[in-house]
Amino acid sequence: MLKIAITGPESSGKTTLCESLSTHFKVDYIPEFARSFLEQRNGKYKQADLDEIAKGQLNSIVTSSHSIQICDSDFSVVEIWSSYKYGNVSNLITDYVKKEVFDLHILCSPDIPWEEDPLRENPDNRDELFEMYLASLKNHNKHFIVVSGSHDTRMKKSLKNIDGLKKK
Repeated sequence: MLKIAITGPESSGKTTLCESLSTHFKVDYIPEFARSFLEQRNGKYKQADLDEIAKGQLNSIVTSSHSIQICDSDFSVVEIWSSYKYGNVSNLITDYVKKEVFDLHILCSPDIPWEEDPLRENPDNRDELFEMYLASLKNHNKHFIVVSGSHDTRMKKSLKNIDGLKKK
């Protein structure tokens, strides 16, 4: 089973890339658990809820049976969210980030226009957050690539790297 995580700051094209990759591979992608969690709570949350979000995301991953899993989010999303908003990260989230869950992380650059969404919080600091994602992936020795530019360019680079993993 090949597990691919799509990660990056808000409004950086993660879901769009997930949708295209899932169509290409003819599998459903694993949605970002945080979105459904927050929608049920009208966008209101506290720091302890981030652990529940991480648990929900992990459950979505382990219950998927597709030969290629495309996951709209990884645990670095919750790690950076907690660190940026609250100044610390729970042990549970730290443990999840350290796990080798994914074969490849695809980090989306925020070089596309911001799209308004009632659940999004950070329209003006996406570049700063991107650097935090990059540092986390490097710090935890994750296998990752960075995609930027047009959607077509992002897809081509993603497919090339995923196809390389499939040949191993």
